[in-house]
Amino acid sequence: MPTFVRTDKCDGCKGQDKTACMYICPHDLMKLDKDGSETGHAMKSYNQEPEQCWECYSCVKICPQNAIEARHYADVVPLGGSVQPLRGSDSIMWTIKFRNGTMKRFRFPIRTTPEGSIEPYAGKAEANMAKISENGFFNHMEQNGYRAGNPDELICK
Repeated sequence: MPTFVRTDKCDGCKGQDKTACMYICPHDLMKLDKDGSETGHAMKSYNQEPEQCWECYSCVKICPQNAIEARHYADVVPLGGSVQPLRGSDSIMWTIKFRNGTMKRFRFPIRTTPEGSIEPYAGKAEANMAKISENGFFNHMEQNGYRAGNPDELICK
């Protein structure tokens, strides 16, 4: 279900040129209504095309005011319940409130490695671009996308 902004909580990221939700949205759906002409709420963000929302929760997790919520599916959160993530510096705390008042909290790390520490090509030979059009370049250890099976790789024998 798409996200929506709680105007009573949103502060427009204190009048910056670009709000956090505008910065993070992969589909560029979030917009700041600077003068209130589009929504009636000046300096408040809003989802300009809710039907196009990818439901990635990026805006919900990054919002410093916890002003963005998502309408959840009934199989995840039964009617009357809610889910709210709270982003910290090293983790995200998910709070699930069920309609009977029971609350559950889960904490998940944001990163498992220090930022900038991953070397994606470490230990791999540099690609030989002269061979890119040759047959089998991408599957040189295999034939036509297949390789012989190894019984030792099976989980159960």
